[in-house]
Amino acid sequence: MAPRSSIEKLPEDVRRWLERALTENGFSGYVELEELLKEKGYQISKSAIHRYGQKIERRFKAIKDSTEAARIIAEGAEDKEDKRSEALMGLLQSSLFEALVDIEDAKEDEKMSPMEKFQALSFAGKNVASLIQASTKLKAYQAEVKQRAEAAAKEVERVVKKGGLSDEVADEIRRKILGIATK
Repeated sequence: MAPRSSIEKLPEDVRRWLERALTENGFSGYVELEELLKEKGYQISKSAIHRYGQKIERRFKAIKDSTEAARIIAEGAEDKEDKRSEALMGLLQSSLFEALVDIEDAKEDEKMSPMEKFQALSFAGKNVASLIQASTKLKAYQAEVKQRAEAAAKEVERVVKKGGLSDEVADEIRRKILGIATK
């Protein structure tokens, strides 16, 4: 059984301070953090701080990605292009990737047996396949919606030109249908 990391043995308030310092320093400055910990009475190598920082950075990124996905999901009530589903796909993919990284990074005493790892990866693989299939269907749906909007815009453009409106007005109507911003 592998010993716990020196950082995990730190008192919780010191470990939380270190986590804040890592994020505030952009996950760099390990030599300085080693010195600051030494001043606080803790002998932790910059390598150990770096390993711990990488672990925290991965989690931080996963939280940041999830927060961004949630923001996209919450944006506006109208969702003609199904952006909420796209955001949920990204969130699920990000979480699944994070779980796979955790399996690989498991400490020696938490390591899975080869059979447990195979079962976990098999389960993840099935879910990845489902996600890819759903993502593919979503992309096809989005392409179909875009194609229908473009066809409708062309038809409206044809009708308004036939009705005597100028090319500029017809173009403005087409842009509105397609959701293209104009100045």
